[in-house]
Amino acid sequence: MTVGVPKETAQGERRVAMVPDVVRKLVAKGLEVRVEPGAGIEALIPDEAFAEAGAQLSTDVWSADVVVKVNPPSEEEIGRLRRDGILVGFLAPRTQPETIERLKNAGVTAFAMEAIPRISRAQAMDALSSQANVGGYKAVLLAAEQSTRFFPMLMTAAGTIPPAKVLVLGVGVAGLQALATAKRLGAQTTGYDVRPEVAEQVQSLGAKWLDLGIEAAGEGGYARDLTDEEKAQQQQALTDATKGFDVVITTALVPGRPAPRLVTAEAVEGMKAGSVIVDLAGEAGGNCELTEPGQVVVKHDVTIASPLNLPATMPEHSSALYARNVQALLELFLDDESNLNLNFDDEVIAGACVTRDVPEGGA
Repeated sequence: MTVGVPKETAQGERRVAMVPDVVRKLVAKGLEVRVEPGAGIEALIPDEAFAEAGAQLSTDVWSADVVVKVNPPSEEEIGRLRRDGILVGFLAPRTQPETIERLKNAGVTAFAMEAIPRISRAQAMDALSSQANVGGYKAVLLAAEQSTRFFPMLMTAAGTIPPAKVLVLGVGVAGLQALATAKRLGAQTTGYDVRPEVAEQVQSLGAKWLDLGIEAAGEGGYARDLTDEEKAQQQQALTDATKGFDVVITTALVPGRPAPRLVTAEAVEGMKAGSVIVDLAGEAGGNCELTEPGQVVVKHDVTIASPLNLPATMPEHSSALYARNVQALLELFLDDESNLNLNFDDEVIAGACVTRDVPEGGA
């Protein structure tokens, strides 16, 4: 089986879908890995490192049996894929249906990393979680940089500085990492989520649990949509609570839908001057009413940052984690002799597949 690794072309993207350590393991299994020259430069991985790991440096990556990417392919890139080829990457099937339709029309079998079932045996392939860890970590560093206050408590000859109070809204993988990172920096941390069953996870990190009395546990580990009445109750309660925090980091997302608005303009206006909000849901519209996706703005003397694609700002480790996720999926594609053998009876393969090239006369 041949694996092609092209250079990412999306604006601001610095990650690469494969790293030398993973290349070495795939080559040891008998796979041929082709890497486009310069594919890893933005992730600080020189071509020589790929070559030393056993990869072939080649511009002919799109004709490989399997092409692995980070971002959804452009229309031009789809045109370069082999008609019976396989594509693996973040493909945004819920938000970019036109891309999925083009892949289907091109006869490509495509696997979306974000569509991998969230089950125990697929944990090693969970790229959403691996990249969310990076986002949660970097969000806290961004908040600390923008803050006018120390995170830790300081006891000095000039007096004692109390620790910053940090609230994390949405405690999935990104939120839990944000809580852990803020705690390491010495902040007083509090977590909130509409799923009460995650309270124990929050408390296990030494954080307090903000209980607003509203539950919204849904399927697959995600939160369900709240009713209009629940949203109103939640927002008012959060508005009142948010005003007492120095830093708010929001991570609440419902896949394929606009981000829920959790931080109102009233809440921002009531926060202490110099406070910071880092909104990780900017790509879906933002959790804060005053968020401007991709921008850092100041409203009512509160800094609101909404970075897009934070994992790309830490490309070395983000790429390493993502490549291991891809490796785990590729190994599932192989039979005992390391030949390509897609078993669509496997719930992981079937669940991740968003387009399938069916041979003429096939079912």
